[in-house]
Amino acid sequence: MSEEKHACCSAKEAQPAAVEATSCCGGGNSATHDHHHHAGAHDHHAPLHHDASAVKDPVCGMTVDPATAKHTAQHEGQSFYFCAARCKEKFLADPMRYLSPAVEEPVVAGAIYTCPMHPEIQQVGPGHCPKCGMALEPMMPSLDEDDGHELRAMSRRLGLLAVLTAPVFVLAMGPHLFGWHLPAPWHVVAAWVEAVLATIVVIWGGAPFFARGGHSLRPWSPNMYTLIALGTGVAWLYSAIAFLVPGWFPAGFRDMHGRVGVYFESAAVIVTLVTLGDFLELRARRRTGAALKALLGLAPKTAHRIDADGSEHDVPLESVHAGDNLRVRPGEKVPVDGVVLEGSSHVDESMLTGEPLPNRKAKGDHVTGGTVNQDGALLMRAEKVGAQTMLAQIVSLVAQAQRSKAPLQRVADRIAAWFVPAVVAVAVLAFALWAWLGPDPRLAYALISAVSVLIIACPCALGLATPISIMVASGRAAQNGVLFRDAAAIESLRDIDMLVVDKTGTLTEGKPTLKTVVSLGDVPGEQLLAMAAALERLSEHPLARAILDGAKTQDIAVPLASHFRTVTGAGVEGEVDGHAVTLGNHRLLSNAGVSLDDGVAARADALRGEGATVMFLTVDGALAGLIAVADRIKPSTPQALAELRAQGLRIVMLTGDNLATAGAVASVLDIDEVHADMSPADKAEVIQRLQAQGHRVAMAGDGINDAPALAVAHVGIAMGGGTDIAMESAQVTLVKGELQAILRALVLSRATVRNIRQNLFFAFVYNAVGVPLAAGLLYPLLGIMLSPMVAALAMSLSSVSVVGNALRLRRTPL
Repeated sequence: MSEEKHACCSAKEAQPAAVEATSCCGGGNSATHDHHHHAGAHDHHAPLHHDASAVKDPVCGMTVDPATAKHTAQHEGQSFYFCAARCKEKFLADPMRYLSPAVEEPVVAGAIYTCPMHPEIQQVGPGHCPKCGMALEPMMPSLDEDDGHELRAMSRRLGLLAVLTAPVFVLAMGPHLFGWHLPAPWHVVAAWVEAVLATIVVIWGGAPFFARGGHSLRPWSPNMYTLIALGTGVAWLYSAIAFLVPGWFPAGFRDMHGRVGVYFESAAVIVTLVTLGDFLELRARRRTGAALKALLGLAPKTAHRIDADGSEHDVPLESVHAGDNLRVRPGEKVPVDGVVLEGSSHVDESMLTGEPLPNRKAKGDHVTGGTVNQDGALLMRAEKVGAQTMLAQIVSLVAQAQRSKAPLQRVADRIAAWFVPAVVAVAVLAFALWAWLGPDPRLAYALISAVSVLIIACPCALGLATPISIMVASGRAAQNGVLFRDAAAIESLRDIDMLVVDKTGTLTEGKPTLKTVVSLGDVPGEQLLAMAAALERLSEHPLARAILDGAKTQDIAVPLASHFRTVTGAGVEGEVDGHAVTLGNHRLLSNAGVSLDDGVAARADALRGEGATVMFLTVDGALAGLIAVADRIKPSTPQALAELRAQGLRIVMLTGDNLATAGAVASVLDIDEVHADMSPADKAEVIQRLQAQGHRVAMAGDGINDAPALAVAHVGIAMGGGTDIAMESAQVTLVKGELQAILRALVLSRATVRNIRQNLFFAFVYNAVGVPLAAGLLYPLLGIMLSPMVAALAMSLSSVSVVGNALRLRRTPL
């Protein structure tokens, strides 16, 4: 057992002792506790303790007598006792690791876990699916802390298996591939090293696969693990017997040196490869769970509740009920869905709309839990709490979508359903025929023939076929700015015929920038921009940054403003260089008594038709100009959409923005189908409707509001500069956030699937030819049987052909 595994198991064993010790003396395994308290604890925990004076080693869990213990240590004023010096060293290196043992996986009491491949499989608590062997995952996420212990343990296991398997492979394949032959007695030493290391890999590393393979037989549901357990188990058992008692085998099974061929390296390599696949799958599952936890984390943990007597108290979010009055201070998140009773402010609702500009909220307006209050204090009444809030519905949508979009069934699982029974049937038939018709000793030939069939069916090349292509393709994609989360994304992307895109941050830059300054009189545009920037430098309005950045880009000196004042819901006003200046919307003009003629109104409407927000600037009571701010289309977007259409993709826009702005962007980009004013649930519903029509849909987005749609789509594509939640919900991330990367990903996806199918062909050809030969098909015709050495070489060549073919993906033109 490895040191890490030993420590892990020891921590689990020590955990009950930690609970008991706490009840006795307040923590640790100190022997300096009160006798009366200890006696009471001893009676209460009789199943755990039999000796009132004994404590447990916090590292290994062994019982230690403080009176005779040779190894002790002090930590935070408490005494700890150890069975050996090594346990003491481990404790001193990291005391908290053993005082607060890591839990393998956080489990919510009563939480229902299900299989992503077979959703009908449900149980309380984690486990493995009896049908496919995949790890079960919770149906609904929680914010319980996950320290990543399971992934770290799997990583350590994989690393150790790789270290043990490498010398086994080199020692076994060296003579066949490079002509290495060790002189006596070193060849005997090498054989023992190969046998011992392979045994550790198969017995220890393959233990989970043998367990899952056994579970798949009750009820009868063969899967990849059945195939792995059968192949590696028989290969190792045959090799162990051949290595230890070669005299049991007929002369035809020996090489020129009198040794019987073994398959230690095949069994070890398969166990390590399958562990690598499980590691990558676990890492992908954790990332999926991270998206849901991030969504849950958007809600604040507490709320400021106002009681009937006017007093204010901070209460946990779970204690908030519909009808409670809550205060939301500037900079805080709105705790639940409700309506504003007092105050006004701007609220960032990008999690719902995806738009960068916050919305003004005042008395009577509705606010949503998880959105961010910016510049004013609000008094609100809670209306929807718990699972009824909009945020909870978004989380539910994402979780449901991720469960319904099961991973593509592994090819090996589909094969195993018929391959396992077929191989067993061939082995039984071979045994029967050799026992009936074979030469003497008939029973020996029959047994070896049957075992050879099971060994030759060991899925070495089959195990390599998909992972090696996926690894090469993922590396190539990363070099071109595309990150694939899992194999399913690479395989699914090739089939899409419709690309649904968000507007803000996907087609556009995702932030307001200065579009144009229109002078309506004698004051030049640069001076108008300088005056506007002077006012906005003192403003907290979201559009202020766009105007200031525009002035900076044009190297315009910004003067100082005085007598600055914000007109709520209208704009700002002040004095700049001795002139009275105002900047705001039409309401500000009306308040100042400034009229708007038809020509200026038409000019403003034209700018709005192009997707811009228009502000009116007055100087000394007269309308002097228009300032338009807009979210600009990315320079690369038009060409990218044209190239994607050339690949046969239909483009659809979904946005939370208003129809006028969305239509303006769509007309520039020649997008025919536009859905505006979309909530997160609306976006997911549109995706599902398109899928119901038979389309294979990919969704590209960058915001929290896109998360449900990204999860529902056949392939979710997130912009690299977007929110973490969008990237965790999607299967593909475009590092630079440019749509042209989708085209490169599409080409690579198609090439990768072709490559995988070619690899599977190589693997199947090997099995299709090897199994009949192992059964003795050539013996009646030519009088020869398949030598184990020839079988081992054929297996190696099959794997080499698969690897060589996968490496061709590095040269695929993108």
